[in-house]
Amino acid sequence: MITVDQAKQIILDNITILDPLKTPLQEASGHVLAEDVYAAYDIPAFRQSSMDGYAIKFEPALKTYTLVGEMAAGTSQSITITNGETSRIFTGAPLPEGADTVVMQEKINLSANQITVEDPKIAKGLNVREKGAEIKAGALAMQTGSLLTPAALGFLAGIGISEVKVFPMPKVTIVLTGNELRQPGNPLAFGQVYESNSYSLSAALKLEGIQHIEVLWVNDNLESLIETMHMALNQSDVVLLTGGVSVGDYDFVIAAAAQCGIAQKFHKIKQKPGKPLFFGTQNRKLVFGLPGNPSSVLSCYYNYVLPAIKALSNLPNSMVEVEAELETDYEKPLGLTHFLKGIYTNGKAKPLNAQESFRLSSFAHSNCLIRLREDQQHFVAGEKITVMLLPDQSKAYKND
Repeated sequence: MITVDQAKQIILDNITILDPLKTPLQEASGHVLAEDVYAAYDIPAFRQSSMDGYAIKFEPALKTYTLVGEMAAGTSQSITITNGETSRIFTGAPLPEGADTVVMQEKINLSANQITVEDPKIAKGLNVREKGAEIKAGALAMQTGSLLTPAALGFLAGIGISEVKVFPMPKVTIVLTGNELRQPGNPLAFGQVYESNSYSLSAALKLEGIQHIEVLWVNDNLESLIETMHMALNQSDVVLLTGGVSVGDYDFVIAAAAQCGIAQKFHKIKQKPGKPLFFGTQNRKLVFGLPGNPSSVLSCYYNYVLPAIKALSNLPNSMVEVEAELETDYEKPLGLTHFLKGIYTNGKAKPLNAQESFRLSSFAHSNCLIRLREDQQHFVAGEKITVMLLPDQSKAYKND
């Protein structure tokens, strides 16, 4: 068996970032840019009013102007004003020829076809957005490696970009193994259990922006599993198998992986839960054999699958590690890293009850995984330990 850190490094060493794709801007949220983006135009493309008011050619001594026209946003025709003239103007509209200043509509007195400026702070250029104030034509708008946040997408749209080259999110197939599995909503026969792993894994993947998720079911049969794994490899970048990775008579994942040409990188980690975790590759495709117990599945997902998925898309890991103070004493065997479901708040971490790998109740109420090192047996309250904050928690983490 290998250590947790060794396993994580092996996975990262076997990842090749997915090839970039041209993507419509409205589908690029959360992706990382794979090329520099340059502005094709000056933005704004013309001198523009930043508010509703009156456009003038500023003269310090002049306070009264004759109204000669109007400029609305989107107008395709310009007008010209001269000294002592003004044009009604609206936010976003181009300035008339000859104008250089906009007076707020609240700062004038209108009488018939004349305005009197009543702004003691009026100055040349006030309330005017200059041509190219946002960005100049040919300037670098965003660099390769930039995360496409909502603001970034709005900025790119605002400079006329309709598509971008990005590192795509991987396509993922979940393969469920186990004759005993039954879909929720159906009655259970003797010896059957409800299948939950596809629900938790699919939800976790969707929260990370993964759109292409396929779920396949297969019985505990070697030939059927080989056929299903071939199908999953053909359609996906990442294959997640649940169950069948141990050494029982009905555990066929390791044998099927070999038959499918998957190169085994490791099998079994010094950890609890999730000791029998399998990882292999087929060319650039990643294959994870996750233990069948629901808590083990999620623990392995957060520790190994999620960082790998993010790395494929050139994204940072969503799992944030912080130092925390252990709230209670805890004892575990030597030789295995333990990942405990817990609650992190105000810099302290408290292990929850129901830590067994088949139980999800504690996971459902946790906001972190508490990592306890393999070479230590006794942990005391107040001791500093590592906490992994779960990325799918809507509640804020309170810190002093």
